[in-house]
Amino acid sequence: MIDLNNKSLLLTGGTGSFGKKFVESIINKYPNIKRLVIFSRDELKQFEMAQTFPHTKYPFIRYFLGDVRDRERLYRAFRGIDIVIHAAALKQVPAAEYNPMEFIKTNVMGAENIVNAAIDSGVKKVVALSTDKAAAPINLYGATKLCSDKLFIAANNMVGGQDITFSVVRYGNVIGSRGSVVPFFLDKAPEGVLPITHEEMTRFNISLDEGIALVMMALEKAWGGELFVPKLPSFKVTDLATAIGPHCQQEIVGIRPGEKIHEEMVTETDSQNTLEFKDYFVIVPSNPKWKIDDYLRHYNGKQVPFGFRYSSGANTEWLSVDQLRQQIRQHVKADFVPF
Repeated sequence: MIDLNNKSLLLTGGTGSFGKKFVESIINKYPNIKRLVIFSRDELKQFEMAQTFPHTKYPFIRYFLGDVRDRERLYRAFRGIDIVIHAAALKQVPAAEYNPMEFIKTNVMGAENIVNAAIDSGVKKVVALSTDKAAAPINLYGATKLCSDKLFIAANNMVGGQDITFSVVRYGNVIGSRGSVVPFFLDKAPEGVLPITHEEMTRFNISLDEGIALVMMALEKAWGGELFVPKLPSFKVTDLATAIGPHCQQEIVGIRPGEKIHEEMVTETDSQNTLEFKDYFVIVPSNPKWKIDDYLRHYNGKQVPFGFRYSSGANTEWLSVDQLRQQIRQHVKADFVPF
């Protein structure tokens, strides 16, 4: 396990669902962290977060207002930073279809700004958060995140002899995260009708705690250029609706712009560059700076068969209605839980 005590860490998108949970985890596990910078563009969310994690109690925390689109502001924020976790993104699929350039400016150009600022500021490790929608993307949001992934992976070829690694973690639907289907269904359940976009729709499922554990694993294990994919259970959206609103009518409303029926995290095309380990897969770059055989031996892995794909619709592990309810009780804070 990587030790963050006496390290300076910066988190972009630090006031989001992941950011708040990540900060809570870090301050509990690493009481002697040197500096923890919460970088985000929303002054109100920073103010609200500072009520939970005040500077008086946590003097190592710094709230840094800024946007990843602003290169100069990033350079200022990255001074003296050892580790960067990049969680900032625009991520609403329908909004991306109607506002494409806004997503490109934040998700693509922002990623390039992170890469340059990290290299020029002497940062040691960068881990960027991706999404299942970046695998074989059919929507603008997924395309911007795929481009972001490629920028971070290619950054390892730009560092020369500098001691810095860039890696990416890709995972699926975070249960209970802002704007996701669970809080949406919880809000809708009192009305007696839950809108279902497609009766066959499936999604991967991960908790915020599991997402944080994946980021920490990437910090510990990355040699540079890896894209880490956790092995996750899937769920049917109709089962989720049944779990939340067992007495609700399920109304089929049609797929939203840019939405998939099933999500992928490893595509068939990726299979030739994908390694399998006990709890996760790694998509390696086409030209890694290290030997794949050495990597497999070090972490006890194997190459996946050619043509392998990892899809939420063809998964081997599924969450039942009862398991979904259990996860919602455990991970989701809501004013109304109807079961």
